[in-house]
Amino acid sequence: MASIDDCKMVELKKVGSDKGSLTFIENEESAPFDVKRVYFTYDIPTEAVRGGHAHIEQHELVFAASGSFEIVLDDGNKAKTVFLNNPRKGLHIIPGIWRELKSFSTGSVVLVMASDAYDEDDYIMDYNQFIHDRSN
Repeated sequence: MASIDDCKMVELKKVGSDKGSLTFIENEESAPFDVKRVYFTYDIPTEAVRGGHAHIEQHELVFAASGSFEIVLDDGNKAKTVFLNNPRKGLHIIPGIWRELKSFSTGSVVLVMASDAYDEDDYIMDYNQFIHDRSN
């Protein structure tokens, strides 16, 4: 069964110069899964709570491309909060973990790399259903 302890931080390489920095991700070298979809959210109000779901099969790698925010992870038995504020450090969220993103700084950009294309059937959007499914 999925545990929040299985969600790990991933640190990407940085190539720096006097012209700025470059960070990249490559499927076989730096990503813990093959990336099939990339999306980002922005213009997020500070008090907003995003996420509020779990995935059945999909893995996600979440970065603060700009600004900062918190991710609350919940596996039905315990919860923990992870603070993201470095575009080189992302959180790998495994399937079966409930997540909520909150406490956004002004100008935050959430960058997500996912293991699959969007599939509405892969989402558990109701927390009570999530808990029920975990106990069966």
